Amino acid sequence: MTETLFGGPVLPPAYPERAAWGTAPKLRAWQQEALDSYFSTHPKDFLAVATPGAGKTTFALRVASMLIEASIVNRVTIVAPTDHLKRQWADAAAKVGIAIDPNFKNADGQHGRGFIGVAVTYAQVASKPMLHRAKTEAARTLVILDEIHHGGEALSWGDGLREAFEPAARRLSLTGTPFRSDTSPIPFVEYAEDRDGIRRSKADYTYGYGNALRDHVVRPVMFMAYSGQMRWRTSGGEEMAASLGESAVTKDVTSQAWRTALNPAGAWIPAVLAGADKRLSEVRRSVPDAGGLVIATDHEDARAYAGQLKKITGESPTVILSDDAKASSKIEEFTASEKRWMVAVRMVSEGVDVPRLSVGVYATSIATPLFFAQAVGRFVRARKRGETASVFLPSVPQLMALANSMEAERDHALDRPEKEDGDGLFNPEDSLMDEANREENASDSLMKGKFEALDSQASFDRVLFDGGEFGTGGEVGSEDELDFLGIPGLLDADQVGTLLRQRQHDQLSRKNARAPQAAAAAATPAVPDHRMLMDLRTELAKNVAAWSARTGTPHGVIHTKLRTVCGGPAVAQANEEQLQTRLRKLQDWFIGRK
Repeated sequence: MTETLFGGPVLPPAYPERAAWGTAPKLRAWQQEALDSYFSTHPKDFLAVATPGAGKTTFALRVASMLIEASIVNRVTIVAPTDHLKRQWADAAAKVGIAIDPNFKNADGQHGRGFIGVAVTYAQVASKPMLHRAKTEAARTLVILDEIHHGGEALSWGDGLREAFEPAARRLSLTGTPFRSDTSPIPFVEYAEDRDGIRRSKADYTYGYGNALRDHVVRPVMFMAYSGQMRWRTSGGEEMAASLGESAVTKDVTSQAWRTALNPAGAWIPAVLAGADKRLSEVRRSVPDAGGLVIATDHEDARAYAGQLKKITGESPTVILSDDAKASSKIEEFTASEKRWMVAVRMVSEGVDVPRLSVGVYATSIATPLFFAQAVGRFVRARKRGETASVFLPSVPQLMALANSMEAERDHALDRPEKEDGDGLFNPEDSLMDEANREENASDSLMKGKFEALDSQASFDRVLFDGGEFGTGGEVGSEDELDFLGIPGLLDADQVGTLLRQRQHDQLSRKNARAPQAAAAAATPAVPDHRMLMDLRTELAKNVAAWSARTGTPHGVIHTKLRTVCGGPAVAQANEEQLQTRLRKLQDWFIGRK
């Protein structure tokens, strides 16, 4: 251990000069405060909650080094969610003089010579808890539990962790998201009843995203939301149509429209990828090595998205698949390179550290608060003041709510409220983190067979930032979209807010200026476009046929009802507006609105 790295309590600037992961030479203010809290009481158990990107690893390694120097511990065990994170921890520890063996296997019995400890996964501990208990008892052991919420994923995992590490001299638990989608207790975490009688996790030190943003420790995040028209066929052969993110539709319709948008064969996802790449190009003007990450649902979609990005950029993106033995090395290569894009199947959502990631595309239909927070956490780590992050996502209510509550601090609740429908923490239909990070399974294939995506079109919806919404929508490629894609890549949070408000003002001014022209054009009779009218009649006929198949109602009866409800002459004599009105009414019928 060197004095250069660990000498003195000097507080640093918010951005240690691109320090290797977990090895900042000086402590940030929150890290020093947490360190003071830890050594003021010397607790056996300590839970530190800090937002992704804030520097939990640096804090934990400083605790470890001081405990080793004081001869309080003489062995360190680090427990992480994945093999890749084991190696990240070992590399970070080596840079500050702590030798950790990430290649230890249960069958080895002992770690390699020259190491003071090991890095293992939660699954590894759960499979042989007595082995790890024996190793823990054989020395004064500090156990660092990274992303400790994983410890509650299964009863056997929690029991295994307790069995293995109950004899530890010290346990330091870390997490950036101290909440789960279920009510499984997390080992070594203290719970206290709130006023409603709900037992919630109690952290010893908390450093949330809001505080980190104010301290310039993390990047401000702009959420670029895209909506659009979706059309799909259900398992019963019924054709459905809806606008993505429409608030008046059922959850099932929202889910199917969302999945239609993410279908690689449609027009929605290529348009959003193109917009994200334009945004990345703008960011790279001031941050030359900035990179982008697309989080996909499964391997098939990931490969398709990668192909679309190659067409857009001319460069093959790095593709990270869960069954690829070279996944970790590919992530490391991407981290050290200046390549534009990486596409991953959810497995990069948690813990994996690629500081240059600045632009993300949330191309998955998972909407748990835990997964969303971990996914967005990949983009928020700041290297220097002014770097911004942009995350592109579908304009659906679940994601809009999560994006607007980025600064909300949550605790893990053990007890299920009698009525729970607000933030989705106890929604039994939501996937857990382990399911979300898993390779696509049989249920994924089953769900894919339940409907057929037919068509999707994208449109720019709005920007969400700091709890506010900006923009009034616009077509893809329009000035209204490009205004927001072209925001500079180096801005403080206050500057981002100011610029977003200015762009929205400019957009409203343009719309107001166009309004008189539009009114004048409407007053002048236009020559009917016979080709457009024929297309609308054809589309109306298809939708009437679909409604007839669904309800058993004859085509003529449907057309008569549409004329009665919407007004106007027969189809052959109807104008554009009348045909569009009937199409919208049919869409209302399809989604249950009369």
